[in-house]
Amino acid sequence: MKLIIKNKIFTDNTNELEKDSIFVLSKNNEKFKDIAINGGFKIIESKNLKNYLDMSSIKIIGITGTNGKTTTATTIYKILLNLGYKVALQGTRGFFINENQVEDYSLTTPVQIGNFVNIQKAIENSCQFFVMEVSSHAISQNRIEGLHFALKIHTNITRDHLDYHKTIEEYIDVKNSFLSDESTKLVNIDDEVLKYNSKNAFTYSLKNSSNFQVINKTIENKMSVEFIYEDKKYSFNTKMMGIFNIYNLMASIAAVFITTKRALDEICKAVENFQSVSGRMEIVSQKPFIIVDFAHTPDGMDEVLKSFPNKDIICVFGAGGNRDSAKRPLMGKVAKKYSKHIVVTSDNPRFEDPKKIIEDILAGIDDKSNVIVEENRAEALKKAISLTDDKSVVLVLGKGDEATQIVGDKKFEFSDKTEILKILNKIKTKN
Repeated sequence: MKLIIKNKIFTDNTNELEKDSIFVLSKNNEKFKDIAINGGFKIIESKNLKNYLDMSSIKIIGITGTNGKTTTATTIYKILLNLGYKVALQGTRGFFINENQVEDYSLTTPVQIGNFVNIQKAIENSCQFFVMEVSSHAISQNRIEGLHFALKIHTNITRDHLDYHKTIEEYIDVKNSFLSDESTKLVNIDDEVLKYNSKNAFTYSLKNSSNFQVINKTIENKMSVEFIYEDKKYSFNTKMMGIFNIYNLMASIAAVFITTKRALDEICKAVENFQSVSGRMEIVSQKPFIIVDFAHTPDGMDEVLKSFPNKDIICVFGAGGNRDSAKRPLMGKVAKKYSKHIVVTSDNPRFEDPKKIIEDILAGIDDKSNVIVEENRAEALKKAISLTDDKSVVLVLGKGDEATQIVGDKKFEFSDKTEILKILNKIKTKN
């Protein structure tokens, strides 16, 4: 990838080196260092890119956490836009500058030089804020080196990415390292495994004493939330659903307040204009009631499923191939705990046998009398919808707003939302 600053060409790819280029060395490409040396090229460490790109005009907000990164990042972005700021957003759903999508779905956090390329684009478009998701991989691989964060946010830590980090302890340590310095930070103190440097820290909570503390909430067709900050009460309503989204919204409100110093009442009003994030607790249909969500961990599924205590839940899900296989039976166990019907299907099998993945999930379900196994995801959605009545909700979990399904090394067009709407349209046409 290339970055051009004041006619100087920086690249992290030795194949792109040309006369007077500067090779950007990182943890990911250090094995190619000798090629750059032998070619006589200047070399700098990726963290030193900050010395070449003036980022003083833009505030970087970074969000990490197992669950809630995308919703929190997107909500911060939307609130800031609503308040009249120019904003860039970088994350799982792509790269956005103001209202425009510049790049499609990508790594949650790009390689180092990719971050600087996107920040440069944001600055060129007069953005005042750069909101970015920060993955555990990015922290571990030093992809965020050289970035000065106006605010760091940590949503929560639960089991995920153990195919990469190997142990939950390592994963927790990596996530917590994001908060170990003295930079301004915002922390969910209801998360018991989260550790942070208390200097310059703000906290939010639904259960414990904190800077931004929820004191009352009602959850019916919409959610109403009341919280206190410095002994003054504030409130907001939202059409977003689930206790976990109260956490996400509290993080978003607090983040905008900390970085802009705008009135909290004004920020709360802006929240009410925001509907939901695509593929995150997204209502695809009211009748039948169908929701699509990205939940792909046992804890993420638990948070979604327990949000509907008065509904008969029909849960459709699978698990990603070539990822942490130990979480699969745990996902099955969570689905069994809350669901009237379970439809186990394929997610992104990648190079694994979909049948083996499904077997792993079923190992966590003791009584399988209410379980349907359907490897074909489109057929699984049809079967789930056929079970609906006025009391039910279909929760389609795992892929969110992904537009493809990954089988082997190929990507096939597949969107849960699009497929659901196709099925409903056929039913409507028949009737």
